[in-house]
Amino acid sequence: MTGKELQEWLNAHGASLIVDGDPGGLTRDAIRKVFTNACADAVTDDDIAHLASRLGCSPKQLRAVSDVESGKSGFDNMGHPKILFERHIFARLTKGKWSPAIFSNRSGGGYSESSWDKLAAAACKDAAAAFSAVSWGKFQVLGMHWSFLGYPSPIDMAYSTVTSEAAHYEMLARYIEKNGMKSKLSDISTNPEDNRRFARSYNGAAYTQFNYHIKLADAMR
Repeated sequence: MTGKELQEWLNAHGASLIVDGDPGGLTRDAIRKVFTNACADAVTDDDIAHLASRLGCSPKQLRAVSDVESGKSGFDNMGHPKILFERHIFARLTKGKWSPAIFSNRSGGGYSESSWDKLAAAACKDAAAAFSAVSWGKFQVLGMHWSFLGYPSPIDMAYSTVTSEAAHYEMLARYIEKNGMKSKLSDISTNPEDNRRFARSYNGAAYTQFNYHIKLADAMR
């Protein structure tokens, strides 16, 4: 995605930029504005029931994963989807072209700075890499998985999280389906031992350090 294409995309989603192919401060501001929805609908019981049926689990099992793997909301108090910008991923995707910078460094970190500021700055350099280098929404799914999860582009995957909280759950559902985790999800119970397979698949081998299998059992009670 070129700078011109980014500006055109933003205009198609409510911005009013002069498309000059040289994104700067106004484009950064437009990114923040377009990716804001202070009135996003919360997920409903019907949404949960529909996704649970699709995933072959109970609504309670899906809500247990939500309770353990995410915060209370997928949005911040400004109406932006919650994100985490990973500067080392951006640096890797762009072969360090803009390193070192607040948004590009071969080492991870820099989490004290605003992820939205870093994303907006990085997007003006390489939009596809920038939106790929972000963990998105309630379940913090990394944007670089956009194609694997069936989204048209990194920015379209990102924008889906603006529309509603249900879209965050849709992203989780795709992640579970594509990674072959449906049977592991349906095993979740009040017994921590039943939860190890899902916890390991979702959180990696270090899941025991954070007792994810035990937390899932507690959430099922």
